[in-house]
Amino acid sequence: MSDGRPVSGPLKKFVFRGKSSNNGDIRGEYLEIVIPELLSAGYSFYTWPSAPLLSWYLWTQRRHLRGLRILELGCGTGLPGILAAKCGAHVTLTDSVALPRSLRHLAACCEANGLVPGRDIQLLGLAWGLFLADVHSLRPVDLILASDCFYEPSQFEEVISTVAYLLDGTDGRFLCAYQERSADWSIEALLKKWGLKGALLDLDSLSESSGVDYRALIGDRSLHLLEIISV
Repeated sequence: MSDGRPVSGPLKKFVFRGKSSNNGDIRGEYLEIVIPELLSAGYSFYTWPSAPLLSWYLWTQRRHLRGLRILELGCGTGLPGILAAKCGAHVTLTDSVALPRSLRHLAACCEANGLVPGRDIQLLGLAWGLFLADVHSLRPVDLILASDCFYEPSQFEEVISTVAYLLDGTDGRFLCAYQERSADWSIEALLKKWGLKGALLDLDSLSESSGVDYRALIGDRSLHLLEIISV
């Protein structure tokens, strides 16, 4: 993928609805996020199926996001992180430092939603598995997010080692939405090696409590939401 000027493309709209109660007064809540996408430009220029699932989960937890320090890894178009920022979290979006064009497109995604990079939301190029000064400056974090970061098995340990470093000595957690592509792929041994443990979240229970059918988001894809913490 060649580097060039920032990209723009058709806007994809994501709508999140809910209800809140204040002294018995029930009112509707609504959030619309628009993402400019380019399907032919590369992996990071469109929203992968796992991102709406993770975003839906964050929306169900929106009342707990305000003030949290949130970091999104390999964020592509940044849908989950943008939602968290719109809900009052202090968010840093990261993608590969080797893909400056992707980072410029990420900035365009933020601006399309009224978020000014460097003021309302932070952007950073990152290299998984390399613990440079930029990585250290991200600590401490309350919540790390990722969608489909477990796509290429050769990078699994780079992702997990980065998460382990960021969570070490904290009560933070890592939420990862991913698509099951092969029954032979597993991160269990790597989690143990890096002092982490994970558990799948019960999406059916979350769907029942939120009143939103998550299956409408994922279709026939085998998508999961994994929570990882430091042991």
